[in-house]
Amino acid sequence: MKVIANIIWLIFGGLVMSILWFIVGALFCITIIGYPLGIQFFKIATLYLAPFGKKIKINFESHPILNVIWAVLLGWEMAIAILVSGLVLLISIIGIPFAMQTPKIAKLTLLPFGAEIEKS
Repeated sequence: MKVIANIIWLIFGGLVMSILWFIVGALFCITIIGYPLGIQFFKIATLYLAPFGKKIKINFESHPILNVIWAVLLGWEMAIAILVSGLVLLISIIGIPFAMQTPKIAKLTLLPFGAEIEKS
């Protein structure tokens, strides 16, 4: 079931979102200062490829300063946008399983440093 859900996710926006996150990550990786941020964008892009069957393990203690800077400057806006898209998906019955994946993605976009994507 997870495979079918991931394929449907890819077809209806997951692939496009993953490519966009990857492009932004590549742009950040061009500079030395932006390189750590770019790596986190790549992490989010991989989650967008197949969110079903995955869980996020946040390890805030490994990089607390970077996580706070990310959350204040970038993370909260992206997390809210992802959660709003999840609310839009909740409108239809078909979108409910996909809406249940958005809190997972929002959690990763809020605190990506030290976070790990694990199979559930």
